[in-house]
Amino acid sequence: MRALYTAATGMMAQEKNVEVISNNIANMRTTGYKKQRVDFQDLLYQTYRRAGTTTSDTGTIAPVGVEIGSGVKTAATPRIMSQGGVLPTDKEYDVAVRGEGFFRIEMPDGRIAYTRDGSFELNQDGVLVTVDGYQIEGGITIPEGATNISINAEGLVQVTVDGAVQDSGQIQLSRFINKSGLESIGDNLFVETEASGAPLTDDPGGEGMGSLLQRHLEQANVNAVTEISDLIAAQRAYEMNAKVISAAEEMLQATSNMR
Repeated sequence: MRALYTAATGMMAQEKNVEVISNNIANMRTTGYKKQRVDFQDLLYQTYRRAGTTTSDTGTIAPVGVEIGSGVKTAATPRIMSQGGVLPTDKEYDVAVRGEGFFRIEMPDGRIAYTRDGSFELNQDGVLVTVDGYQIEGGITIPEGATNISINAEGLVQVTVDGAVQDSGQIQLSRFINKSGLESIGDNLFVETEASGAPLTDDPGGEGMGSLLQRHLEQANVNAVTEISDLIAAQRAYEMNAKVISAAEEMLQATSNMR
């Protein structure tokens, strides 16, 4: 019976839906995390009669057809790249992006990765790095004994050494035509793909770019109430598909008993 297999695709689809929702909830406190959603598509249809076919010798046309679907599939799990809340941390190397743009991070293999996580630290050489030790592109070095570390809205890093203010580097941002096309590689990092397009790079505050806010971090854009509501809906959809399988099994059993 087709209903068995159709309902099974619905159960598998909702299982993937719950997996995505659980990942969103798990990352509610992950700095700069961007939530995902699941997009579904219906599967192929078996057509018993096409709409528009001739139904009589006089040329009458069927206004509708007879089509039976075969279920659902998971089409995509796009990321929602909306701005997360920005909260103060009072840590001088924490930086949040307000608006468009990703920090550019140099990876050990030479690639550039992109992140919204601005929780930076200093390594043993005084270089500004991520919590995993990857440095910001171009290398920003804070001299030993420097005080009054300042990162302004345009990304200029300035420090005071022996009473004199000096520049220590420039943070740049990149944006993409299709942000949802970026590939997540974990550790709050993304890499570009053919779908995302090439990065457009500029200083913060430049054309189309957001600005920076020192001593703040961007929070995940996950809404707990929405996620729980979606979880309940997914659970109910899963249960209804399971009931369809039970009903189809009972119908098959009734047919078998008749024989």
